[in-house]
Amino acid sequence: MPSRPAARNLIDGKWVDRNPRDSLAPATGEVLGVFADGGAAEADAAIAAARTAFTTTSWARDRDLRARALLELADRLQARRDEFVTLLARENGKILAEAAFEVDMAVPKLRYAAALALTDTGRSAEVKPDLYSLTVRQPAGVAGVIVPWNAPVVLAVRSFAPALAAGCTVAMKMPAQTALVNGLLYEVIAATESLPPGVLNAFTESGNEGAPLLVSDPRVDVVSYTGSTTVGREIMTAAARTLKPLSLELGGKTPMIVFDDADLDRVVPALTKAVTTFTGQFCMAGSRVLAQRGIADRLRAALVESLGSVRVGPGDDPASEMGPMVDVAAARRVDGIVADAESYATVLVRGGIPTEPELAGGAFFRPSLVEVGDTAASIVQREVFGPVATFEVFDDEADAIARANATEYGLAASVWTTDVDRPLRVGRDLDVGTVWTNTWAVVHDQFEEGGFKQSGLGRLNGARGLEEFQEVKHFVHPVHR
Repeated sequence: MPSRPAARNLIDGKWVDRNPRDSLAPATGEVLGVFADGGAAEADAAIAAARTAFTTTSWARDRDLRARALLELADRLQARRDEFVTLLARENGKILAEAAFEVDMAVPKLRYAAALALTDTGRSAEVKPDLYSLTVRQPAGVAGVIVPWNAPVVLAVRSFAPALAAGCTVAMKMPAQTALVNGLLYEVIAATESLPPGVLNAFTESGNEGAPLLVSDPRVDVVSYTGSTTVGREIMTAAARTLKPLSLELGGKTPMIVFDDADLDRVVPALTKAVTTFTGQFCMAGSRVLAQRGIADRLRAALVESLGSVRVGPGDDPASEMGPMVDVAAARRVDGIVADAESYATVLVRGGIPTEPELAGGAFFRPSLVEVGDTAASIVQREVFGPVATFEVFDDEADAIARANATEYGLAASVWTTDVDRPLRVGRDLDVGTVWTNTWAVVHDQFEEGGFKQSGLGRLNGARGLEEFQEVKHFVHPVHR
């Protein structure tokens, strides 16, 4: 695959090209292409363009225009699907199947947002004779969107699509780790003829100057951020001065709760994928395996074999079952976490940084499995963000629930059982925003997702995802006869 031309930033319908930087392949360290590295100047210009578009165009009030633009965006993204898949595998490190999965999730989100743009309504009632009340939802204004690198296409769309559907304009910061993928997305946006200039502005940033401006600037009315809990707290602090509404999807430590009656033929492949998908760099990664005592020995042995045999390699190699991490520093960080766990836990699968010459120089890390008894253990409490899972044994439903709830996170959980009543019985007491039954990482655009506790604020997807970018106005209207 030849190197792409320089990836530029898109602000007010114009290309902005300064501060050239190299984008590197995580599998090899080779230079894939050059991108324009944004910062405070790009953020300021993006905010200004979004504010001007919000106040001077018909975008905020024209539902038909919003729906038409979102549908055109979907068509144009679909038309370049294969380019996105190839580039994601090269620059982001995903295996090809995961890259395709990401792009294929993004397109219907745009179509669903287009439907929301047309169908979103308020309420009205005659509350007393000749006295009417009605509520209308109107766009909040300028939305600041901050996107992480682990799934840049779908997570960008997941935030900006409902913002646009609501009638907001957008200033969006994208991650430097996927700069060329970002550039391809900007090309799709720029080619969308029904999208007025300045409505959707985007820049890539390797530093940390532009993103904070999206949070603190009073010209930005609402912020959507996906990323770590630590940064989420910083965003809340920075947003406090202007009392901005926030939509935050933050970290997770998803417990995969396996009961004695579960079907291991289904469980083991699913848990392996939960640990290795996106190389574990995923807020919903199945990073905690909770096994009921009666099945624990069999499950432990099966996972040791399954995780130990995962084929690691470049994302664009069809034979790879797991790609590299985002960069070498991330692989070394995760390796240090597992090494530290050896002092207080039992490492069942060491995994670690490969030594084969063909993988040298890449950001590879083989899956690891660590057995712990104490939920207070560091590796249980922290979000590792890599292909590492803990293995815990529990006795009964009450013990499983207590263990599952024993971290500050509450994004999702998965319950594996053949008892049809157990998932609802157990799930009712799990402090998480999503509970899966005998499956994992299944989400639907029509239904909300989000976190409890330190895993976030607000909801994404569904009607609530649209409402995160709206204000509600109440009209009281007496009728005079």
